[in-house]
Amino acid sequence: MIEFYRALSDLPFLQLALVAGLATAVPAGVVGSLVVTRRMATAAGGLAHAVLGGMGAAYWLAASRGWTSLHPMHGAVLAAVVCALLLALARRRERTDTAISLLWAVGMAVGVLFLSQTPGYRSDLMGYLLGNILLVDPVALRWLLALDASVLLVVWLFHNQILAVSFDPEFARLRGLDVEVWETVILLLVAVTVVSLVYVVGIIMVIALLTIPAATVGRFTTRMTVMMIGAVFLSAAITTGGLALSFHLDLPTGALDVVLAALIYMAALLIRRRPATGSA
Repeated sequence: MIEFYRALSDLPFLQLALVAGLATAVPAGVVGSLVVTRRMATAAGGLAHAVLGGMGAAYWLAASRGWTSLHPMHGAVLAAVVCALLLALARRRERTDTAISLLWAVGMAVGVLFLSQTPGYRSDLMGYLLGNILLVDPVALRWLLALDASVLLVVWLFHNQILAVSFDPEFARLRGLDVEVWETVILLLVAVTVVSLVYVVGIIMVIALLTIPAATVGRFTTRMTVMMIGAVFLSAAITTGGLALSFHLDLPTGALDVVLAALIYMAALLIRRRPATGSA
């Protein structure tokens, strides 16, 4: 572990990876608590896979059409937001599981098609699917920090409305809240968070880092605010620990993050049962 911290001062790419991991811990903890409470893990998985379409399109445009200022992160954010809005609209007219399945499959298919037409796409595809935090560049890091700020701002400004819809949609509707609108806001928060986590653990493992830390903390508290704060710190510890372990063991960071999170969750299962009720 000492060697890892010594290397931080000499390796800029390792510094970027550490900051990126800590940055993604914020939306992972805050929004992950909403996902666990609202049982939206499947929707989050659908959005995660759908963003590959936007990333593939952005990568293809940059490499094949000369749009050099276009970053895969730009395509990921646009695809995530559009898919979240489509999912919110589809939930009113179609079965939710059907809508999620469509986004999941079509997003992946579009992404693979674009990447297949881009030279050298295979290595990038594996990076998107499995994550490679060591390759986070300054542009992606700036976007991650901007996404963090936007998530925190929205949750802070509309804390009461989001919690009301998360815990009891029917009661929120009786209080005059437009539940459909606020559920759309939550979906957009999930979409933005998914984009951040893609760079840490990859599309395939996004659901794990989005839900496991929040579910772990949720076994020890019934207060949403405490759950969010605890999940942020736990997510930060997991991403930092996974990065340090990958440095020493020469193993994929994203996979180690997920395994570490799962081990912590299993330990929590042995320590305490989940509280029966929830509150803000």
